[in-house]
Amino acid sequence: MTSTAQKQDVVDLLLRQHEEIKSLFAQVRGATGDQKRQAFQQLVRLLAVHESAEEQVVHPAARDDAGDAVVDARLHEENEAKHVLSQLYDLGVDAPDFDARFAEFEQAVVAHATHEEQEEFPELRRKTDPERLRRMAGAVRAAEAVSPTRPHPSAGESATANMLAGPPVAVFDRMRDAVRDWRQSHKD
Repeated sequence: MTSTAQKQDVVDLLLRQHEEIKSLFAQVRGATGDQKRQAFQQLVRLLAVHESAEEQVVHPAARDDAGDAVVDARLHEENEAKHVLSQLYDLGVDAPDFDARFAEFEQAVVAHATHEEQEEFPELRRKTDPERLRRMAGAVRAAEAVSPTRPHPSAGESATANMLAGPPVAVFDRMRDAVRDWRQSHKD
């Protein structure tokens, strides 16, 4: 028996994640207090693992299909986003200028996703064997499982940098997430 996840190709997986990211942006914008903080934490985690997996699996494959210029532009956008997301994370959702900076960040991330959807994904679909696209979805899921849950701009943007730094940093991030979640669940 084949599961839906096994049938899903990498483009479908990434498009679904783009929609989830956009939904989390809306949740952060519409929330306050702890709900806003939790939605932002979910967004940070999803963006961190999503971009790391793209850098390890998708962009290297897309170089052959969409070309170096397209992939290099996406990597540059992702690197910029890591820096801004890290700054927003350090700033915190209660900071006076968080909302304005968050709105700018949202515009940049949505523009990045649109570029991928219009320039990179169609070429992957057109030039890559459907079975390979399905295997790539599995590789993206595997990469996400061992990817950091926070942006680490200093780690680099290459697939090699992500594979070397990602798993140890991911363990640390996941431990920090567990402690944070435990503390939040045990507040008086």
